[in-house]
Amino acid sequence: MSILITILVFGVLIFVHELGHFVVAKWAGVKVFEFSLGMGPKIISFTKGETDYSLRIFPIGGFVRMAGEQAVDEEPVEEERSLNKKSIPIRMAVLSAGSFMNLVLAAVLFVALFMFIGLPSNENVVGKVIAGKPAAQAGLMSGDKIVSINGSETKTWEDLVKYIHNRPGQELNFNIVRDSKNLNLSITTLKDEQSGFGMIGIEQKWVGQGLFTSLKLGFTKAYEFTKLLLGALLMMIMGQVKPEFAGPVGVTKMVGEAASYGLANVLTFTAIFSINLAILNMLPIPALDGSRVALLALEALRGKPMDPKKETIIHLVGFALLIVLMIIVTYQDILKVLGG
Repeated sequence: MSILITILVFGVLIFVHELGHFVVAKWAGVKVFEFSLGMGPKIISFTKGETDYSLRIFPIGGFVRMAGEQAVDEEPVEEERSLNKKSIPIRMAVLSAGSFMNLVLAAVLFVALFMFIGLPSNENVVGKVIAGKPAAQAGLMSGDKIVSINGSETKTWEDLVKYIHNRPGQELNFNIVRDSKNLNLSITTLKDEQSGFGMIGIEQKWVGQGLFTSLKLGFTKAYEFTKLLLGALLMMIMGQVKPEFAGPVGVTKMVGEAASYGLANVLTFTAIFSINLAILNMLPIPALDGSRVALLALEALRGKPMDPKKETIIHLVGFALLIVLMIIVTYQDILKVLGG
C-alpha cells in the first residue's frame, strides 16, 4: 500500500510540475513535441494536435520536450516557435513554471486540508475511538462529550488529555453526554511505552474551516514551510546542520508512516514534499531547471548565449552525477530499512 501511495504522490507532484512547463510553453508559442509522465519505455501514448502525450514505465520523473531545447532537434520547426529563440524573460518563465506550480500545489493542498478536514477542536468531544483500545472496549463512541473524569470537570480537550496523561494504568470514571443522556463509563488507562503517559485510544474532533479562512490559512502555511525549508537549506550549505537525504526507498517509508496516521498527514507530507521539490529544482545544479535559469542570467550579463554543445555536455554530466547520487542515497535508505 505504501508503494502505491508513494507512486500516487510522485505522480501528482510530477504531473503538476511538468504541467507548469507545458502551459507556459504553449502560452509562449513554443512547439511541444512530447508531454511525458515517467521515464523509460512508453506504456501508452497518444497524439493530440502537434504534441505526443505518453505514460512511461518508471514513475521517477517526467519531461516536456520542446523545440529548441537541444543542440539538434528531432524535427525542424519555425524559428519563432523554438524555445531558444524566445526572449530571456520568456525562457526563464518556461523553465521556472514547474517549480512555481509545485508551490501552488502545496498551497492548494493546505487549503483543501483546512477546508475538508479542518483544524483540531479543543472541545471535550470525542472525534474518533481507536479500535481495540480501552475506550473502545469500554463502549466510548465518537461524538460523546466527556464532561468530567473522576468528578473533575473537563471543559476542554486539553483538560481531559492532561487528566488522562497524568494517570497511567489507573481506572477512571468518565461522565459523558450522549444524545442528551448522561452516562458513566469505567476505563482503565494504558501506559504509553515511549512517553509514560496514560492513554485510552481517542482522538479529538476536527472542524472544517470556511473557504476564505482556508485560503488564508493554506497560503500562509505554504509560505511558512517555504521559508522554513529555505532556512534549513541555507544552514546545510553553511555547514551548521548535517545534510539529510532520502531516496525513493526512504520517501516510500515516510509516506507509509504518514499514511498510517490518516489522510491529513498524507496531504501535509505531500504539500511539504512539493515545496521541497520546488526549492531543490531551482538550485543552480546542472541538469536541473535552476542551472538553466542561471545560464540564462549569465547570457543576459554577457550579451550572448553559451555554445549549445557545451551546455548540453554540462547538463549530461550533471544528470549523470545526479543518477550516481540517487543510487548512493537509495543504497543508504536500504541499509537503514534493513537496520544496517
